[in-house]
Amino acid sequence: MIRLKMFVCAGVLALLAVMPAKAQTPPPPYGPAIGLENARKAMTAAEGEATKNNWAVVISIIDSGGHIVMLHRRDDVQLSSIELSQGKAKTALMFKRPSKVLDDAIAGGGPGLRFLALKDIVPLEGGLPLIVDGKIVGAIGVSGVLSSQDAQIARAGADALK
Repeated sequence: MIRLKMFVCAGVLALLAVMPAKAQTPPPPYGPAIGLENARKAMTAAEGEATKNNWAVVISIIDSGGHIVMLHRRDDVQLSSIELSQGKAKTALMFKRPSKVLDDAIAGGGPGLRFLALKDIVPLEGGLPLIVDGKIVGAIGVSGVLSSQDAQIARAGADALK
């Protein structure tokens, strides 16, 4: 009887450990592809943040189908940032959430390491979905400086569409 109680208690504790602390809001649905006007608005804001901080980065904006709409490469940025910025944007688009979510999951180890087996994702901070009228119309990805700084630039671009 004592063994059964211990087994039940262990099971309950295991369930509590894997349950989310609060109900998560589902991500917004995909919408129509971002238009050139909104892409320019997001790009201008993101470039402004990069310029203000004198950060050499690549900024990529993709539409809701994952196709490139705009890409700006600032002077003196490493060439790898071209692919990385697009990858961060595609990761945010495919998962409907910031690419940092995958970055954090991998850093946490355990089941999060499964993301490393996925093809064509860049699980690094710096990619955000672009939302207009409650729908994901595309994504922005930034690469070239620290991931947290990439995210700061991406946030400026995403916030310009609010």
